[in-house]
Amino acid sequence: MESRLNHPGRLAAAVISALCKVLVICIIAYPFIWMVFTSFKPYAETTVYPPTLLPRQWTTEGYAKALEMVDVWGFLKNSLVVSLSVLALQYLIIIPAAYAFARCKFRGKGFFFGIVLMGFMIPQQVTFVPVYLMFSKAGILQSFWPQILPFIANAFGIFLLRQYFMQIPEEIIEAARLDDASEPMIILKIMIPMARTAIFTIGLLSFISSWNSYFWPLIMTTKDTFRTLPIGVAMLNSQEGGRLWHVLMAGNMFLVVPILAVYLIANKQIRKAFAYSGIK
Repeated sequence: MESRLNHPGRLAAAVISALCKVLVICIIAYPFIWMVFTSFKPYAETTVYPPTLLPRQWTTEGYAKALEMVDVWGFLKNSLVVSLSVLALQYLIIIPAAYAFARCKFRGKGFFFGIVLMGFMIPQQVTFVPVYLMFSKAGILQSFWPQILPFIANAFGIFLLRQYFMQIPEEIIEAARLDDASEPMIILKIMIPMARTAIFTIGLLSFISSWNSYFWPLIMTTKDTFRTLPIGVAMLNSQEGGRLWHVLMAGNMFLVVPILAVYLIANKQIRKAFAYSGIK
């Protein structure tokens, strides 16, 4: 009897919950939907009032003009070079570091791990001046290196991967050591395969962060030869008073679509990485 009385309340709660979720999804998705449709509008439709969502006349004029105004493909190539380089070098740093903090014993381990965690608390805007001066003295400002080297040590990646490595039973590692497996072999043959979900997720988040970075490439470079796609898209805003909304949205599509495609492919891996699961 009590379960029947509570049934209407549970149903109402479920309906309200579903409506709230739909509302949140609409709020989040609407700017992206508006960007997509605006990129296919002619210029005249982007200035009408009240504004319309769907184009009355579909056109790729915005994309053509964006490609004409800036070297989109050049900026895109630079973004790929920087993002993939950061990703590859981060793996070389964070995997051994996470293994050392999770499974090795050495003096000052807690102290050094605390220093790593401090990386969460220090924003780029605080460190860019000394880093800029250091790269300026080294004479490598006009290159890709200032956009790559400061990010090869990922504090979040070390922390997350350490948590995964700590879930791997110690017995497996001890058995490998009894079979004369070296520490690099244990990392390659045991730790990486068993934590591949976290490793993949860290790489994805790192790639997205590097791809979307605007502040660092802006202050570290002055030549378009080494600047990335977010800078190129921002340059569209400075053209002709920044009023060509269809061109701006087309430029943003070049920036967003690759990230969206990667995320849609990998979203299941991201959910797995942040959900606690024991090692079976």
